[in-house]
Amino acid sequence: MTVTTDRFVIVGAGIAGVSAAGAARLAGFEGEIVLIGDEPELPYRRPPVSKEVVRGEKGADDIRIRKAEWYEQQRIDLRTDQAVASVSVEDHEVTLASGEVIGYGSLLLATGGSARTLDAVTTEAGAAGVRTLRSLADVDGIVSALGPGRPVVVVGAGLIGSEIAASARERGAEVTLLEAAASPLPHLLPPALGDFYAALHAEQGTHLHCGVEVTSIDAGTGDAAGHTVVTAADGRAWSAPVVVVAVGMAPNSRLAVEAGIEVEGGAIVVDDHGRTNAPDVYAAGDVALLPSGVLGGMHRVEHWQGAQNHGAAVGKVVAGQDLAFDEVPWCWSDQYGHTLQVTGWPAAGHDVALRGSLEARDFTAFYLDGGVLRGAVALGRPADVRLARRWIAEGARPEPGLLVESDDLAEALTEVPA
Repeated sequence: MTVTTDRFVIVGAGIAGVSAAGAARLAGFEGEIVLIGDEPELPYRRPPVSKEVVRGEKGADDIRIRKAEWYEQQRIDLRTDQAVASVSVEDHEVTLASGEVIGYGSLLLATGGSARTLDAVTTEAGAAGVRTLRSLADVDGIVSALGPGRPVVVVGAGLIGSEIAASARERGAEVTLLEAAASPLPHLLPPALGDFYAALHAEQGTHLHCGVEVTSIDAGTGDAAGHTVVTAADGRAWSAPVVVVAVGMAPNSRLAVEAGIEVEGGAIVVDDHGRTNAPDVYAAGDVALLPSGVLGGMHRVEHWQGAQNHGAAVGKVVAGQDLAFDEVPWCWSDQYGHTLQVTGWPAAGHDVALRGSLEARDFTAFYLDGGVLRGAVALGRPADVRLARRWIAEGARPEPGLLVESDDLAEALTEVPA
């Protein structure tokens, strides 16, 4: 078979895929660009879905990544509502569910992820009240159950679960938020900051229960008839017309697995240029497991900004640029009118230097591992986050006491990294 060398096919029309297409064209790629998405929607930004969209402040047209005419102007063949059934790395082809075969010179898998389910939980078949929130298509089934005084149960108090809970509460719903760990946002925050967020939920009227091991989700009977019931290992139970399960994201790596492309821990393994072990096949965004020059080893980042920048970098590589990607991650979360910003790789086992005041809701927590800055979490201090992100990339060793006490944060960096 003759390989189509001048066609760049992108599977996945989220931010990584759209960014790759635009960056490739801007970097001088003159061949065909085919961007394939399995949702019927024009590509959109996902972060507002659990926030402004659930709150009713924005609709689908308010969160488009690009307007429809942009794809035409950039000569990008956007295929929406089309699923890819398989990839042949030997023949350089993708086959759509419709049966159409598209040859490629370069292929990018930017397939993102799907909402995780509770694998160990018994869920009654056909329990219509169990929802997840990953796409615009999921919104109506949740929002239709929200309203003043109406109960909703959210399982999982990570970033997305906490945002859903906050958005539902702002719509007046009676929200119960369940978390398996000892405090909310357990993968990001040490106990002191977790307790701060627990207090914030309580202040806003959200009923947060931590240390909850959910064992079943099923249709209610008796007094709970018409509701979905969530039962914990200790016998406690909560019910609502809708239960939202928000326990993380699983990479969509099926196409790679079936094509024989290297996958580890469910994610597609790439090098610092986004290349997989298959010729002319790349991966970017949430689905990719990539090397970190800062930490060493391989890491997967699920944040919007990382997917955007990684996709753009890979698009430039396809266009012929020699561009290695090694970025310190950064993300944000809006809850109850407060914006939390996180950068780097904070971990519960790190030493924490707290600058500012939890009580005043104006702080930055710096995470240090052996004296090296590895992450930062801030509320109301975006300048601190920008500086911390740069220091993390440099492997900086700031003085913890000065991080906390100095009027000028830059003074804390008493030794410039080599």
